[in-house]
Amino acid sequence: MDRDTVEPHVESLPGPRSSEWVAYHHETAAPSTYVYDFVWDITEDAIGPFCTDADGNVLLDFTSHVASAPLGYNNPKVLDRVDEFDLVDPLKIAGQDFYVSTGGTPDNASMPAPAHLMDKLTEISSQYDFDTVFLSNSGAEAVENAMKICYDNCETPKYAITFDGAFHGRTLGALSLNRSKSVYRRKFPELSGIHDIEFSMAGVERLRTKLDPDAGHIPPEEVAFLILEPIQGEGGYHVPSPEFLSAVDDLCRTHDIPIIADEIQSGIGRTGEMWAVDHYDIEPDVITSAKALRVGATISRSDIFPSETSRLSSTWGAGDILGSMRGALTLAAIEDHELLDHAAEMGTYFMDRLRTISADHAMVEDVRGVGLMIALEFDTVDRRDAVMESALQCGLLTLGCGRKSLRLLPPLDVTERELELGLDILDSVFTEGGDAVSSP
Repeated sequence: MDRDTVEPHVESLPGPRSSEWVAYHHETAAPSTYVYDFVWDITEDAIGPFCTDADGNVLLDFTSHVASAPLGYNNPKVLDRVDEFDLVDPLKIAGQDFYVSTGGTPDNASMPAPAHLMDKLTEISSQYDFDTVFLSNSGAEAVENAMKICYDNCETPKYAITFDGAFHGRTLGALSLNRSKSVYRRKFPELSGIHDIEFSMAGVERLRTKLDPDAGHIPPEEVAFLILEPIQGEGGYHVPSPEFLSAVDDLCRTHDIPIIADEIQSGIGRTGEMWAVDHYDIEPDVITSAKALRVGATISRSDIFPSETSRLSSTWGAGDILGSMRGALTLAAIEDHELLDHAAEMGTYFMDRLRTISADHAMVEDVRGVGLMIALEFDTVDRRDAVMESALQCGLLTLGCGRKSLRLLPPLDVTERELELGLDILDSVFTEGGDAVSSP
C-alpha cells in the first residue's frame, strides 16, 4: 500500500467476512460500546490513516482509534525503531516491583525502557515543575491514581469538583466524575462530595460562590481537587475560552485547590501542543495521559505524590515493556518530525475547508476544535448519525461525541492530500446523502 496514492475503496460494509468476525466476537464478548461493524484485518495492508478490513475494503480512518493511534497505522516513524528490537517474552512484567534494562546503561541504551518514558514525560511537563510519574495500564487508571494522590495530599479531603459534560473513565471511582451521559453512572455507587459546575464562566462564578468563606457551603480546605478536560472529549469536543480557564486557575490558586488536567484524549500533540493546557493560562498540578502514550501515566510533583507507593494502583503499568517503548518512540517521533507544528497547521487548514464545504448546509451548525481535535455539530442527532453512516459507506471512519457532534481525529502527520480525500467524502455526503441526511 502506497500512502501517497492509496484511496478509500468500499464494496460493501459490513461484508460477509466482517459479519462472521462480528458474530464470532459476540459469542463470548460482554456488552460494550460498538460504533459500527468495521473489522480491521491486521494481516492486510495499512499505512498512516489507511487500513483494510476483513473483506478487502480500504478505509480512511479519521478516528485514530479515539486518539490512541496518534500516527495512524504501521507508521515507520515508530515501527522501524521497534523492528530493530528483538522482542522478548514476557513483554509485561510486574513493573512496580521489578526494573527493566534495555541493555547497556541508561545513557546509552539502544531502546527506551519504562524509566526513559517517565524521564521524557517529566521533560515535556517541566514547565509545570513536574518531576514524578506513575505508569499504569489505562487512562481510567491514570485518573484513579490522580484522584488518590490528591485525596492523600489533602489534610481533610471531603469534596472534589468536576464539570458538566465531563468524561474521565469507566472504572468505579472515575465514574463519579462523569457528567456526559447518565448511562455511564446509572446503577453504580458514587463517591460522596463530588460537585459539578458548568463548563463556562457561569460555572466559575457559581463555584466562587460555593467556596466563599461567608456565603458558601464548601470549605475550600476540604476540596481535594478540581478535575477538567482542557478540551472536552466524549462530552462534545467543547473548546473553552482562555478567559474561562484562566478564571479556573485563579480561583484554584486563591483557595489552594489542586487542578487535575485530564489529557487522555487531548494530550501528546493532538492539539498542536504537547498538552492542550499549554494553549492556556492555567497551571495544572497533575496531568493524566494515556491513549496516544500507549500506557497510562499520572504526572505531577514529588510533593503531591504519597511517600507510600502502596497507596497507588497498577500491577503492570511500568512493566509494559512494549507499551512504554512505543510511547517513548512516539514522543521522539513527534519532536524529531516537528509534528506539533504540523498538527497545528493541518488542523487550521482542515477546519477552514470544513467550514467552506459546510457553509451551504444548514444541518452543520458549528465547526470547532484545536489542532487535529475537531468536531462538526449537527442540528439533530439523527442527522449526525446519518452522516456518520453514509461517510462509512464511502470509506471514511468517524466517531460521534456529545449529543449531536461528529469528531474527526486524523493522524498527527496527516497530509493535505489525505485531508482532501476525507473532505471530498464529507462534501458528497452533505450534498447527496439522501433523505436521511438532507431532509428536515
